[in-house]
Amino acid sequence: MDDHSDPFQPTTHSKLKFATKLAYGVGDFGPALVANVLIFFLLYFLINVAGLDPGLAGSILLIANVWDAINDPIIGVLTDRTRSQWGRRLPWIIGGAIPFGITFFLQWIVPVANQWLLFAYYIAIALLSNTLYTIVNLPYTALTAELTQDYHERTSLNGFRFSFSLLGGMVALGLVLAIFGLIPEAKSTERFIWIGIVGGVVATVPLFLCVWGIWQPVLRMEQQRQSSLDGDGIPLGQQFIIVLNNRPFLFVIGIYLFAWLAFQNTAAILPFFVVNYLKLTESVSTTAAIFVQGAALLCLPLWTLVSQKFSKQGAYWLGISIWMIAQVGLYILSPGQMTWVYPLSALAGCGISTAFLIPWSMLPDVIEWNELNTGQRREGLFYGFMTLAQKVCRGFGLFLIGLALKQTGFIERTAGQPIPIQPEGAKTAILYVTTLLPIVLLVISLMLIYFYPISREIHGEIVLHLQEKRRIQQLKN
Repeated sequence: MDDHSDPFQPTTHSKLKFATKLAYGVGDFGPALVANVLIFFLLYFLINVAGLDPGLAGSILLIANVWDAINDPIIGVLTDRTRSQWGRRLPWIIGGAIPFGITFFLQWIVPVANQWLLFAYYIAIALLSNTLYTIVNLPYTALTAELTQDYHERTSLNGFRFSFSLLGGMVALGLVLAIFGLIPEAKSTERFIWIGIVGGVVATVPLFLCVWGIWQPVLRMEQQRQSSLDGDGIPLGQQFIIVLNNRPFLFVIGIYLFAWLAFQNTAAILPFFVVNYLKLTESVSTTAAIFVQGAALLCLPLWTLVSQKFSKQGAYWLGISIWMIAQVGLYILSPGQMTWVYPLSALAGCGISTAFLIPWSMLPDVIEWNELNTGQRREGLFYGFMTLAQKVCRGFGLFLIGLALKQTGFIERTAGQPIPIQPEGAKTAILYVTTLLPIVLLVISLMLIYFYPISREIHGEIVLHLQEKRRIQQLKN
């Protein structure tokens, strides 16, 4: 066969074509756009636009993410068991794409003024939206382990994925900044309605482009997959036990959990930090977030090279250390001081990119460790638990932020009114949650990666053993 006949076809050496990596990366653009708008602005919207009590707003996000703790592993197992002419993962992405965009829009309207009716509405929409996010994003992320088994190629593939993820984040923030510039602050409700409309459309289209670009290599890999690796007959509860008994996976999920919680908390509190503590504008907050995303995007190729030359653990240590330096810099900023906001945001973004790249590059290695020890391959289940950790972190962290603001007397802003002067306790809570709490969480993450048991050499041995087992299985068949 002519090697150039299909630009999306993977080679026999587990190396992927550039076009395949590019198409795969596009698939994270839409979910990343949605996630970043939600991370940076949903809590702010619920409190300062919809006018919800901070405690109720935090509770909405906690309840929604507790539901995700239930639906993520279930959907992961269901995708593992799906049988169709389009394989296991792609039908979920295709079917969920348009509803995913619609529910994003529904999160940004204020249908009533009553606190408890709003509370009920936003809970219902958050549950539905998070479920659809799982339906499109979890099968997509599980494809990483199926497209290649090469140790470094997976880091490269995740580099493409997170490049588009960070690009999606930058587009999301640019979109918000543009709408803020076009619509006056007095029409804050209208601002967020347009964010929902435009963001919902822009988030949906790339999912279809991704499926169009990768369906051929995905189906080829699906055909090569051994039926003995599916694990269809194992009950759900027993599969959970197998996951929790996977020691390397517990390290990876812990590394990711603490780093992601640090990022989510900082992102969610950033508008409050800039507006209510530093006494700057909402546009400064959004621009600072763009600097974070832009620096993270630019640094992804650097961290990919560092991890290939040294190790994934070494790249992570260096990146997280840079991130913590930026957090210290934010701590010493004074109200009204804008000079260092953008440089510190860029420095933080450089380190944050390792929190995106490295844990997700480790996850396929963990799946193969499990396959070697159990004879079963369960990408959907492991990716389900990984996204579970991500969403539980987001819900728990946002709930604590809302609770901290409420307990320290934070005064929510009424639409169209000037920003209220906050009590000292609320400003101190905002400062600590933005700067010191993330440092503590990052230190724990570094401790976990120090003891992570799968090195480059150990992974090479795992792959060799798996290849031998598959060769023997083919001979038997």
